[in-house]
Amino acid sequence: MTTTATPAPLSAIALDWPASLGWQPTDQHCQQFQALYALIWQGNQQLNLTRIIEPPDFLEKHLWDSLTGLVPWLATDPQPDWVTQPSMRQPIRNVLDIGSGAGLPGFPAAIVQPDWQVTLLDSTQKKVRFLASTAEALGLNNVRAIADRAEYFGHQLSHREQYDLALLRAVGAPSTCAEYALPLVRKGGIAVLYRGQWSEADSATLAPKIKPLGGEIVAVQPWQTPLTGGIRHCVYLQKVRRTPDDFPRAVGLPAKQPL
Repeated sequence: MTTTATPAPLSAIALDWPASLGWQPTDQHCQQFQALYALIWQGNQQLNLTRIIEPPDFLEKHLWDSLTGLVPWLATDPQPDWVTQPSMRQPIRNVLDIGSGAGLPGFPAAIVQPDWQVTLLDSTQKKVRFLASTAEALGLNNVRAIADRAEYFGHQLSHREQYDLALLRAVGAPSTCAEYALPLVRKGGIAVLYRGQWSEADSATLAPKIKPLGGEIVAVQPWQTPLTGGIRHCVYLQKVRRTPDDFPRAVGLPAKQPL
């Protein structure tokens, strides 16, 4: 745990964004990233938001990692050749970060895409109060924080099938994440599962489980973290059919009894 009074500047860490993501944050992005880091660092003293708090780790394993899932919608150069589905190039407006925790990847998404309306969903009231105050402190008027369980949230008509993009990072098993997300995205919408290791066998296991939810796997993109060489994957699910009303199942079942 950091013991200094204030967090160190992230700008002191040499991370080659263009080489790793094909995208470069602006000076304003970097300033907001630093402000977000400071707020999470401070909030972590009371809420235990994350164990990853040292500057290089936070930059690579939180900020950079959060942005990997958004590459299809970033102004990258060149455009990634693995983005083959038209739905992954469609304009995005409403985004949902499920199990947001410290606001990752939701806050980075809201910072780099100010035209997106980002909803941060978490079941813990204290964390949601932190998320709301952080959004206000950062001046992110495109962010709202809601306290609810995904199992309840997915049955609310004001949210069901209302999102273009759902982001799920460090939430649960892949099929659990899919059951949380697919009822909430519109037909044609995308859910991004942030994973560590992933294989063709994992895709083969997941595909039949998400079919009853109206989803299919449209892309799996591997990444290597730029500072430590860790392995990451982003799994993109598209909603191709309406999700039956039975999903998500009752509170606790998606996690305790994954599809």
